[in-house]
Order: sequence, then structure tokens, then C-alpha cells
Amino acid sequence: MKTILLIEDNPDVRENTAEILELAGYKVHKAENGKTGVDLALQKTPDLIICDIMMPELDGYGVLHILSKSADTSTIPFIFLTAKTEKSDYRKGMNLGADDYITKPFDETDLLNAVEIRLKKSEKLRVEYKNDISGFQEFLKKARSVEKMLELSDGIKVVHFKKKQNVYTEGHYPYALYFLNKGNVKTYKTNEFAKEYITGLFKEGDFLGYVSLLENTAYIETSETLTESELLVIPKEDFLKLISSSHEVSNTFIKILSKNVKEKEERLLQLAYNSVRQRVAEALLMIFDRYENELQTKDGLQFSREDFASVAGTAIETLIRTLSEFKDEKLIDIQSGKIKMLSREKVQRLARQGF
Repeated sequence: MKTILLIEDNPDVRENTAEILELAGYKVHKAENGKTGVDLALQKTPDLIICDIMMPELDGYGVLHILSKSADTSTIPFIFLTAKTEKSDYRKGMNLGADDYITKPFDETDLLNAVEIRLKKSEKLRVEYKNDISGFQEFLKKARSVEKMLELSDGIKVVHFKKKQNVYTEGHYPYALYFLNKGNVKTYKTNEFAKEYITGLFKEGDFLGYVSLLENTAYIETSETLTESELLVIPKEDFLKLISSSHEVSNTFIKILSKNVKEKEERLLQLAYNSVRQRVAEALLMIFDRYENELQTKDGLQFSREDFASVAGTAIETLIRTLSEFKDEKLIDIQSGKIKMLSREKVQRLARQGF
């Protein structure tokens, strides 16, 4: 059963609208103001939100603005329900990302039709796609069918990269979005002493270079292949065409792209406040989580100590000494340079608590 969050301060309108929706087979959560509505949306993650505009405490525009900032609620279809019919109000709501706009008084058929249309479109774009080229192409197909987009250009192509080859370079301006279909890639920054700090590790199914593309700025880091790799190169024009086609498409696509942003923020905090042992433990977990299947051999996981030190944000001598301590403490084993994780639970506890 699909769930709908109804945010409406007028009790009569709220109850009557909820009754119509419930008779149509929807489960309805009701909120009497914007603040309560935001709390319910974050708690319940409904399939669709219907929200009045003029409300006490927090109006409908504020509700939409807050929910659009959360990864859990940003892709939920949002319909404004209001008595205001001026074009400026309509435009403001749609510019903020609303999917539809229903004016009061409304016909129950119009309400149910709008709900059904938005739920169907959202359902098509909420499909889980494989993290490979076929999955990405399936997403493009769905996005085009939902919005009746023109076919994307033939500029999308597959490019093969050798090991230790740059995909893009810090300071250059982006002309494409990259989708990693095969292989492993790192992104890194270099300081004034030519010392590298790895900012990200990427594997099959990841996107690269999208932040600079969205901001229309030069790359702030360099990306380099760790192994032979195969990338799908999506021209900038096609990428922007896709995400500007509709609120639903852009939110769905940006959510896919943003899955590693939280990880980067957490790593920056760890580098600032965690001890060397914690940073090495966290780097160990990150490398194994990313590359255990791709780089694992029967003797353990092979990963260069230079790159390992860059992930941990420490000198290579400090890294080697810390890994030796971990080996003595039976957290890991090292044979011929390859690392085996002996106790993930203990390494996780060390990363979190420092002991």
C-alpha cells in the first residue's frame, strides 16, 4: 500500500482530503503544520507528499526546501495544495522543485489523477539499477521514457585506460562525466611538497568528476587509474540535459552521484581529529570495503603502501610501523606485502574508539 503524507493546517480540508485518499486505497499520514510535516516525512519516508502552502510555523515552501536537502526525502514526489492561484506563486513552487500544483477547491478526480501520475513516474525512477553500463543505460532509458526526452547524442562512448593513467587532472575544466564500468580509480590532491593525499577510491559502478561538472568549476583533484579500467564518458551537454529534464530525474540522478559525499566528509573529520592508529584502521577498512573482491588474492589484498599512506593521511614510514603494530596485535596478517584482515570487528572498534 502506497503511503501519502498530507500536510494541511485547515482541519476540515485535511480530514476531507485524507478520506478521499484513504477510500482510494492509500495509507495517509496527517500533519497539521509544516514543522510536524517535516518530522513525519523524515520518520515515515512516504511515497508522496501533498502540502498546503500558507501554514503557521513553517509554510509549504519551507517544507519543500528542507526536505529537498535530505537524501532520504529529496526524491519523494511533492504536490502543492493551495487556494492561491497567482502565476508567481505557481512559479515559485515549481522553481523550488514541486512536481505538481493543485488549487482549492479541487475535484476529487483531479486530486487522484495527479497522485496516480506522480506515483507512477516516481516508481519508474526508483528502480534499483545494476552498477554497470547496462544498468546506467537502463536508467537513461527510463528517464527518457518518463519525460519524453530526445535521444541523448551519440557522444557517449566507452574509453579504456591503462594502469596509472590520468582520467582528469586538477585545474582543468570538465567536459564530461565519467562512469567506471571496470577497474579501480583513485582521486588525489598534491600539496606544495608534492605529497599526495587520496580523496577517494572508486570501483565498478561509481561516477567520477561530477562535482566540478555541476559547479562549472575546474577540477580540485586529479583522478588516476589503479588498474586497467574501462569508463563510460558522458559529454557535459548530455549530462546537463538529463538532470535538467525534470525534478524527478535530477533528484534521482543526483542521489546516485552523491553516494560518496558523506564518506568524504567523515574522512575529513577523521583526518582532523583521529589518531594515526585510528586513521590507519579507517583506511584499512575503506580499502577492504572498496577493493576486497577486485584486488584480493589467496594470500591477501595487494595495495601499494604509497597509496595506503595517502588514504590514511600519514607518512609511509608511519604507516608501515602502524601496520606492523596491527600485525603484532593479531588484527591483520602480512605475507609478501599482501594484507589479510584477521579481525574486522577489532579494526572497526579501533577506528571508532582508538583502542
